[in-house]
Amino acid sequence: MNIAMVSEHASPLASLGSVDAGGQNVHVAALAAAMTALGHSVTVFTRRDDARLPKRVVMASGVVVHHIDAGPVMRIAKDAIYPHVAEFSRGLRLAWNVSRPDVVHSHFWMSGIAAIAAADAFGLPAVHTYHALGVEKLRHQGTADTSPSIRLFEEARIAREVDCIVATSRAELVELQDMGTPLHAVRIIPCGVDVEQFSPDGVCEIKNPDMLRVATISRLVPRKGVDTIIESIASVANAELVIAGGGEADRFADDHETRRLIALASLYGVTERVFLRGAVERERVVELLRSADVVVCAPWYEPFGIVALEAMACAKPVVASNVGGLKDTVIDGVTGFHVSPRSPRELADALRRLQADEDLRRAFGRAARERAISHYAWSNVALETLDAYRSVIDGEARQRFAMAR
Repeated sequence: MNIAMVSEHASPLASLGSVDAGGQNVHVAALAAAMTALGHSVTVFTRRDDARLPKRVVMASGVVVHHIDAGPVMRIAKDAIYPHVAEFSRGLRLAWNVSRPDVVHSHFWMSGIAAIAAADAFGLPAVHTYHALGVEKLRHQGTADTSPSIRLFEEARIAREVDCIVATSRAELVELQDMGTPLHAVRIIPCGVDVEQFSPDGVCEIKNPDMLRVATISRLVPRKGVDTIIESIASVANAELVIAGGGEADRFADDHETRRLIALASLYGVTERVFLRGAVERERVVELLRSADVVVCAPWYEPFGIVALEAMACAKPVVASNVGGLKDTVIDGVTGFHVSPRSPRELADALRRLQADEDLRRAFGRAARERAISHYAWSNVALETLDAYRSVIDGEARQRFAMAR
């Protein structure tokens, strides 16, 4: 198949850990690479945010990244891209007029708007993955939600007009049902993990053997709950916390959230046990995960949560908030523990339990690795997604969806 993936703000070439670069970038890059490895042709269409970027870049995986000019040729917040979606869609139509794909798969709501309009111009089947739903973001962030007010309307329209929706978790399926999306229009296909790159074997960071090393890898934004982890560490003796993510370490003074977390560590008297690394190169992430005794993912809400999978693939127990996709990936009492979001007391209790029982940590780690391989290897995720593509290409899904409208 000739596959067009549309990811307007999340380029597979982006450096991870900044405010708008995270799990979606990893998902798009890895899914595209897995499909290319299976013999398909994949082009990822994304917005040009740097004048130095060429029109087309061929990644080592064979995936082609096609940059489209839409709005200023510079980095802007993803929520500021909406006024340029129509221009982005025109760029898609121009590209597809030259080389027409067999199927279009858009990622995130603004990509969906642009992709559906362009796909309709050529009668192309369209698949969509939301990655995050505006209704859930608004529920959890309230007035702090910076999304354009049109987002909820547009997401509902995408659900009506696209041929197939790929949801990444059962929690997302519930949200889609509440939006009135018919069940037969949705496939649940999780995000994946590179179980060869992320494995327990290989180079590992040196750590203090006398300390429980707790690691978290996250964009440094309030909803990720890093403040909850810092507060919990204050109640866990002989434990250190390594925080990877955010901007460059030498630019911490410019970032409000980083300054807040540093102040919080000082307030709780754990400055000497909390280490903010800043942005970490992709190849160093696995070395950090291997060095951890426990990996924590403590967001208020999380559509999926790829870091938990990467930790599991490295045979590490994961303590995760019982929200979103983390409900599916982490099995409470088997691969780690679930805790309530924004509950430093519950988190500290879970960490102390794991600290006191090395055999339990190892058992959780083994089960986590097995689950990552059997359920979340990218090769399996790619095969499931390709099956969804074939369904819409042969028209069966399109006909069923049209009948339900």
